[in-house]
Amino acid sequence: MPVVRGLRVLLRIGDFRRLLTVRLLSQAADGVYQVALASYVVFSPEKQTSAAAIAAAMAVLLLPYSLLGPFAGVLLDRWRRRQVLLYGNLARVVLAAGTAALIVAEVPDALFYVSALTVTAVNRFVLAGLSAALPRVVATDEQLVLGNSLSPTAGTLAATAAGGLALVVRMAAPDGAASDALVILLGSALYLCAAFAALRMPRDLLGPDPHQLQPRPNQALLSTARGLLSGLRHLTRRPAAARALYAMTLMRFCYGALTVMVLMLCRYAWGDGDSDGLALLGLAVGISGVGFFVAAVCTPWAVARFGPLGWVAACGATAAVLEPVLGLPFTPAPMMVAAFFLGLTTQGAKIATDTIVQSSIEDAYRGRVFSLYDVLFNVAFVGAAGVAALMLPPDGASTPLVLIVAALYLAAVSLVVFHVKHDRPRADVSRETERRFT
Repeated sequence: MPVVRGLRVLLRIGDFRRLLTVRLLSQAADGVYQVALASYVVFSPEKQTSAAAIAAAMAVLLLPYSLLGPFAGVLLDRWRRRQVLLYGNLARVVLAAGTAALIVAEVPDALFYVSALTVTAVNRFVLAGLSAALPRVVATDEQLVLGNSLSPTAGTLAATAAGGLALVVRMAAPDGAASDALVILLGSALYLCAAFAALRMPRDLLGPDPHQLQPRPNQALLSTARGLLSGLRHLTRRPAAARALYAMTLMRFCYGALTVMVLMLCRYAWGDGDSDGLALLGLAVGISGVGFFVAAVCTPWAVARFGPLGWVAACGATAAVLEPVLGLPFTPAPMMVAAFFLGLTTQGAKIATDTIVQSSIEDAYRGRVFSLYDVLFNVAFVGAAGVAALMLPPDGASTPLVLIVAALYLAAVSLVVFHVKHDRPRADVSRETERRFT
C-alpha cells in the first residue's frame, strides 16, 4: 500500500525518527502523569472525592491547552525549537517531582493544583514545538502529510499505553498518597528520557531561522489575537462548518459530563474498594478507546455513504438514543457498552467535523479556525465537568443529568440535520475521503 511504503520511507529518515522518539517519550510521560493525578484526585482512600474536585482537575489538565494554545506559536517562532523540547522536558522533570513531593506532604489542594497546572502549561509548548518542528525533518509535502498522520497518532498510543502501565503499577502498589507520588516520579523519569532524546538533534535543526523572527513579541501576540477574531468572522460565513463545529462542541460537552459521572460511579457506586473502582475506570477508558479506534476505521466509509454532515447527525442521533437506554440503569455492564458507543460516536463526529472544516475553510484562515476549534473543544469539556459537579449526587447516579445529556445530543443533531441536504455530492465526498484516509 502507498501509505505503508511512505511510512517506511519516513522511518528511514534519521531526524524524523529522533523527533518522533522525543514525542513518544514525552507523551508517554504525559499519560503516566495524568493517571497519577486521576488516581490521587479520585481514588485516594484519604480523600472524599467530589465532582467539584474532578472538575477542578479537568480544568487543570485542559485549560492550558485552550488558553495558551493559540499564543504558544508566537514564542515558539522566537525560540530554538530543539531548546524548547530540551528545556521544556527538563522543566517538567523538576515540576513533576515537585508535584510528587506535594502529594507526600499532603499540602492543601490549591497548592497541588497549581503545581499540576505548571506541568500541563509547559506541555502546551512542548506539543506545539513538536508539531512546528515536523516540516524541518521531512523532505516533501507528501512526507509532511504522512508525518502529521503518524506522529500525533503514535503519541496518543504512547500516552495510552504508558497510562495503562501506570494504572497497573498503581493498582499493584499499596493504597496511599506515596504510591501516587511514585507513579508521578515514573513520569518524571520519562520526561528526563525525552530531554536526553532531544539532545540527539543538532541545536539549530528544528528552526526557526533567525531572519524569520518577528521583531517584537508584543506585536506578534496582538496579531494573533486579531487573527483569531478574523478566523471567527470567516467561520460565521461558512454555515456548514460553523454548525458542524458547534454540534461537535455540544457532543464534547456531553462526553465531558458523562466522564465525570462515570468517575463518580466507579469511585462510590460500583467498586468495593479503591482498587476495584480504579480497575473499572481503566476498563471504561479502554472500551471507549476501542470505540475511538472503530470510529477511525468506519468513518471513511460512513462519510462516503452519508456525507460528513450526515455522519455527524447519525453519530449524534445514535448517542441520543443509546445514552439514556444504557445509562439510566447506572450499572457497570450497560455503562461499559455505552462507553464503547459514545467513544465511537464522539470520535466519528470529530473526524467528520475535521473534514468539513478543512474542506470548507479557506487555507489562509484554516489555522486560526482550528485554533478556535481547539479552544471550544476543551472549554466545552471543562464546562461540562463544572455543570456535572453542580448536578451529581455523591454516588454519581443522576437521572436528570442523563436526560439533559440526551437532549443536548438531539440539539447537536438539529444543528446539522437541516443542512445535510446541502452536503456535497456523494461521489465528491468519496473521492476526498479516499484521499484523506488512504
